[in-house]
Amino acid sequence: MASSVALACYIIVLGVSVVGLKGAEAQRAFFVFGDSLVDNGNNNYLATSARADAPPYGIDYPSRRATGRFSNGYNIPDFISQALGAESTLPYLDPELNGERLLVGANFASAGIGILNDTGIQFVNIIRIYRQLQYWEEYQQRVSAIIGSEQTQSLINGALVLITLGGNDFVNNYYLVPYSARSRQYNLPDYVKYIISEYKKILTRLYEIGARRVLVTGTGPLGCVPAELAQRSVNGECSAELQRAASLFNPQLVQIIRELNREIGSEVFVAVNTQQMHIDFISNPQRYGFVTSKVACCGQGRFNGLGLCTVASNLCPDRSVYAFWDAFHPSERANGLIVQQILSGTSDYMYPMNLSTILALDSKKN
Repeated sequence: MASSVALACYIIVLGVSVVGLKGAEAQRAFFVFGDSLVDNGNNNYLATSARADAPPYGIDYPSRRATGRFSNGYNIPDFISQALGAESTLPYLDPELNGERLLVGANFASAGIGILNDTGIQFVNIIRIYRQLQYWEEYQQRVSAIIGSEQTQSLINGALVLITLGGNDFVNNYYLVPYSARSRQYNLPDYVKYIISEYKKILTRLYEIGARRVLVTGTGPLGCVPAELAQRSVNGECSAELQRAASLFNPQLVQIIRELNREIGSEVFVAVNTQQMHIDFISNPQRYGFVTSKVACCGQGRFNGLGLCTVASNLCPDRSVYAFWDAFHPSERANGLIVQQILSGTSDYMYPMNLSTILALDSKKN
């Protein structure tokens, strides 16, 4: 009963946010860059093992089909699109992304990638971050052919951008295997400094290409996801080493966001504290209507954290009471709660302002 009440309240609150923003923001384009947390199907078109195009992925999506989202239903970009009063952006590689549908925006994300080019090398054929940025430049040329260069520039500068990177640089690089190449090259603090410096170059490039409002998510609590609990914990405690990685990375990410905004002279980049958003679920899942934040809904082995989510996996009957859908990714409902914090969270969650404030400020300019 408690979980039903919590879910109902969440739907009402998110619904109010969406209705309240539709009028002013319906024409705003939305662009997404990053990894599997925000990929909505680009990898479906690639010869890679990093894909979510088979059941039971998508079991709660409106079509009840796997879409390529690493979720049982909607992911974070979907909920942000709803808040903008727009349809979900299509994957850039989707052949249906053409004509007027281009004006809604595009999703360039690709599961498995990181800040570094050697992150996720085991997946092959994924769209590395600089390739995603090249696709965005190509996208702008395609749109220019439809509405002209001046209007395209206005669309790009007025767009909302989301970028999610960093987690894979730890779980699919530094900690992928014992004594990985990167862990032999760097101790953890130096590795974090290195990837942060590389991330700053990526964000700078985003700005150069035209981004003027960018939500930059930190990593979640890496040591607390079911995959790491299955491999590293004795009694379900979070991995201290991976938690240390997140605790080093996230504050330094906020610092480079401060630096970039100061250098630009405008609050272009906004830090999204996804680590704290996840910690809320993990420290008190019942408060948010979850039965567990340790066991994945779909998987096998300890905490359902081993291997991929497939038709042969254990599958929970009620996805709404699980904080994690699979070994690494939040459930649809957790994604919705995260976006609610992106929309209206305090400075503990959003720096220097939340998305509702951004949208209100930007609507006054237009």
